[in-house]
Amino acid sequence: MNNNYDLIVMGGGSGGLACAQRAAEYGATVAVIEHAPLGGTCVNVGCVPKKIMWYAAHQASQINLAGDYGFNVTVQSHNWAQLKKRRDAYIERLNDIYERNLKNRNIHIINGSAKFKNKTIITVDNIDYAAKRIVIATGGRPIVPQLEGSTLGTDSDGFFSLPECPPRVAIIGSGYIAVEFAGLLSALGSKVSLLIRKESLLRSFDAMLSENLKNALIHQGVSIIEKVIPNSLDKRGDDCFLTAENKQQYGPFDKVIWAVGRAPNSTDLNLSAAAVLTDENDFIPVDKYQQTNIENIFAIGDVTGKEALTPVAIAAGRRLSDRLFGNMSERYLEYHTIPTVVFSHPPIGTVGLTEAQAREEHGDKITIYTSSFNPMLYALSDEIDKVPTTMKLITLGEEQKVIGCHIIGDGADEMLQGFAVAIRKGVTKQDLDDTIAIHPTSAEELVTMR
Repeated sequence: MNNNYDLIVMGGGSGGLACAQRAAEYGATVAVIEHAPLGGTCVNVGCVPKKIMWYAAHQASQINLAGDYGFNVTVQSHNWAQLKKRRDAYIERLNDIYERNLKNRNIHIINGSAKFKNKTIITVDNIDYAAKRIVIATGGRPIVPQLEGSTLGTDSDGFFSLPECPPRVAIIGSGYIAVEFAGLLSALGSKVSLLIRKESLLRSFDAMLSENLKNALIHQGVSIIEKVIPNSLDKRGDDCFLTAENKQQYGPFDKVIWAVGRAPNSTDLNLSAAAVLTDENDFIPVDKYQQTNIENIFAIGDVTGKEALTPVAIAAGRRLSDRLFGNMSERYLEYHTIPTVVFSHPPIGTVGLTEAQAREEHGDKITIYTSSFNPMLYALSDEIDKVPTTMKLITLGEEQKVIGCHIIGDGADEMLQGFAVAIRKGVTKQDLDDTIAIHPTSAEELVTMR
């Protein structure tokens, strides 16, 4: 077999696969190196299985509302094992689809762990593979803090291996993974304690989203415990207990899940052999063309530390191949106005600047519009059952260009995409005002705010 290629992609996740397939479409000879199932974090232990679990939790909430619409529905139990079995089978089908797609494009799949030998040669299991260009797309991994007993807990990868829904679970963290797990586990029957270092959730998001999500989780029965700095984890019989730095103990828990951030998969690549530089956190810096400090070596996705989102990695990978093999010399990803969704309960959709960021950059040149209401879904429900939707638009200057849009509430995940297109293209508040509302929907609030 000829081990020389136009392109070697290190990593078979969403970004790496997108980059490889786009390059092959242009006629490049391509190899993908991956030691785990194809699809990376997103497909195997991230977005896809997480969304399935979110759907399961969503079904629980819809069943709870069914009585308001005249249905006589009673949930006797939930079969976690059956859900896991069907979810895992679906993921395996996706792995097979990815493999077929690569083979259909004559992309060579190399199973194993890749290491640099020099700037143009990658070694896998003592076999050398050479390429004119190399893309590092090795993604990231969940962080487990180096504390006494920390391995008694599990991480976001381990969550998907749980054989049953834990009756009592502690989730350590305040980011999107932590709040997503908290919402879905609570809906599926767990008694959830969410332990956070400070007082707010999703601290990089708009404060309105953070505050409303916190209230929603508390309303759902999640216990949010603030100002907890973990010191150790210990087990007494079948029960886990967490001890904080101030000696306060929390527990007992059946399961503890660490959701305290992610680190790049860069330390085992022998980057020094190719003189590829990393920053103080082991991320690989790149320029706007995804190029590292070495001319023929590029990096995309979570390993770069830029916007750790699957669609971002895919877009960066495709644009990189457009430039390298499609004669589009100025093709690159613009890392601005990137929309994202948090699959919490209720979901969050956000794009653009937060209010705090906008005020810091533009001072009193911004105008804020907000709306909070009970969606029509809850029209027949008791007041205690209603989950409000809250929206915020941030506009700039006399033209009132929309520079931020933030939504929390049922359907936020689906309604944001179209508005994200408009905001990226420079939509103004007047443009939204002049758009005919679709009634009755929650989305119409975004074009009727006063």
